Amino acid sequence: MGKLLRRMNITAGFSIGFLVLLILAAVFSPWMAPHEPMRQDLMVRLRPPAWLDGGSMAHPLGTDNLGRDMLSQLIYGSRVSLLIALFAVVVSGGIGSVLGLLSGYFGGALENGVMRLVDIQMSMPFILLALILLSVLGPGFVNIVIVLVVTNWIYYARLVRGEVIALKNREFVEAAHAIGLSNGRIVFRHIAPNVINSVIVLATLRVASVILLESALSFLGLGVQDVATWGVMLANGRHYLNNAWWLATFPGLAIFLTVLSVNLLGDWLRDVTDPHMQI
Repeated sequence: MGKLLRRMNITAGFSIGFLVLLILAAVFSPWMAPHEPMRQDLMVRLRPPAWLDGGSMAHPLGTDNLGRDMLSQLIYGSRVSLLIALFAVVVSGGIGSVLGLLSGYFGGALENGVMRLVDIQMSMPFILLALILLSVLGPGFVNIVIVLVVTNWIYYARLVRGEVIALKNREFVEAAHAIGLSNGRIVFRHIAPNVINSVIVLATLRVASVILLESALSFLGLGVQDVATWGVMLANGRHYLNNAWWLATFPGLAIFLTVLSVNLLGDWLRDVTDPHMQI
């Protein structure tokens, strides 16, 4: 931890600071949001942000076409986006990493089967696969997570398999075989710790992709229903770009800053954990 802090740069500090604020907003959203996010009040519909003529500090970022407070929706939307990203990345990372470990170590029919499944899935556009799955499962939080897990595990499987193939013939693995350790112990106690850094960096970068994918599905009406999400806010705001620009601008800015922060954090983690980048 001390080494990471010593090598922190301005961009890493910015990304970590923004993500900490975002996490705090998600955790404490019931106390931080000034209004109920879905409460409608047509008397104040399409109010501009507080610094524009007609705006009010009661609604600092304005209101939408149904009079709902934009700031409250953004705060609650962070909870949905981060929860979906967390569950999707953890589950897909776990499944993909285990399959990558086993297929890379044992090879043969298992490796061929996993890699052919990866190739087939990578040949299908994400939106097409998501539409097929969601047409069967229906929209909803759990179903969105399932779709994102199904479409993301392949990245971890490919990465881990490649690293395991490079590691399984190393001297420490041969020594483990020589003293009679089981294959399971060798894979999970000796090889897995040597690939965990790469998995963490990939998972960090995939968080940004998952947030974008969830927003895209919500924009298309396939995301979580009846709650404030950034994708839904963006979809609603596209109809009012000429006379209420803030409806699309603020959720778009939230998505942009979150994805940028996660990508900057992932790049920094890659730089400080990859020994080749330190030469």
